Amino acid sequence: MSILVFLRDNAPWLAAGVLLTFLSSFGQTYFISVFAGEIREVFALSHGQWGGIYTMGTTASALAMVWAGGLTDRFRVRVLAPLVLVTMTGACLFMALNPVWWLLPVVIFMLRFTGQGMMSHLAVVAMARWFIASRGRALSIASLGNAVGESLLPVIFVSLLIVYDWRMLWVVAAMIAIMGIPLVLMLLRRERTPQSWAESSQSVGMGGVQWTRGQTLRHFLFWFMVPALLGPSAFNTAFFFHQVHIAEVKQVAHVEFVAMFPIYTVVVIGSMFLAGFALDRFGTGRVLPFIQLPAIIGFALFSVSDGPLVLLTGFIFLALTTGANSIVPNAFWAEFYGTANMGRIKAMATAIMVFGTAMGPGITGLALDLGLGIETQFVLIAGYFAFSTLMMTIGVVRARPTLARTS
Repeated sequence: MSILVFLRDNAPWLAAGVLLTFLSSFGQTYFISVFAGEIREVFALSHGQWGGIYTMGTTASALAMVWAGGLTDRFRVRVLAPLVLVTMTGACLFMALNPVWWLLPVVIFMLRFTGQGMMSHLAVVAMARWFIASRGRALSIASLGNAVGESLLPVIFVSLLIVYDWRMLWVVAAMIAIMGIPLVLMLLRRERTPQSWAESSQSVGMGGVQWTRGQTLRHFLFWFMVPALLGPSAFNTAFFFHQVHIAEVKQVAHVEFVAMFPIYTVVVIGSMFLAGFALDRFGTGRVLPFIQLPAIIGFALFSVSDGPLVLLTGFIFLALTTGANSIVPNAFWAEFYGTANMGRIKAMATAIMVFGTAMGPGITGLALDLGLGIETQFVLIAGYFAFSTLMMTIGVVRARPTLARTS
């Protein structure tokens, strides 16, 4: 099936996936961190204090995802998405109106749980469940919403900060979130896979069975994947979380720094589609071990960059991993463990990734307060990605023969 025919035949569901991932932006670090300078100034917070608050709120959202993520196995997307968007709207307004620092963990929890947690989870589970033969392609297209948000929203809102108060901009975010509800309902008047039919058409995982969450947690492959789940979420998040500080260290204006985001996003999009094609052509097991290698180069370049050109090159390598990482692991859970209980299984993976986004800013912020410079941290992060790649490769190579016998 050609891409044009695929888009034509599945336009409403793919558009819903794009919309969900775009609307997740208001709970993503790349958006929240735009206001880091204003938040730290208004509430008189150090890097470590702000990072600690972010860690507290995000950790709480990770714990909530363990339970809430399983709701996607029981309720349809068109039921859950409006509820999440109403809560997200409230979270944005909470940020705009909050007068005290000690409520910030609650604000961050609400933003992270609804945005990075549930909105992203809904989109991924829907694509992986609705599409089988073209799963990689569908995930790539749905992830475009996140890529567009990451590219445009920081630039737009940093520019608006020059003119408008930061709290007013959170009201704008709330308005955008609430307007997403009628769009989601319109696109999902009819979901692609009726629930009654879906019960008999789930794709199976290793051993030709549908794995439960308990079985998955007792299987070695899940634990070999944990470092790879934590790495991008922790350290990509930390990188964008500290964007104001990094711009200062690299002696570039913040606007100049975020101006690199569109180029980063173009590469992310290209990487997503390349990864989607590779998934449908070669399978997850043969693609997965390679996806974090570019991040090693990217963070190594960040550690030594002394001008915009090297910094931009680092962005490009980081984008290669970011794009592939937004597609390949999501297909991994469906291919290796089946789709019948994917909501519950993917919820555990999402919780780990959200926990990573909690730990990244907290650890790096504390390290900054203790005097460990951000450039030195980048070297250590590159080493971590080398370790996670090794662990992921060992796990997948051991498990792949079981999968091959059932495919």
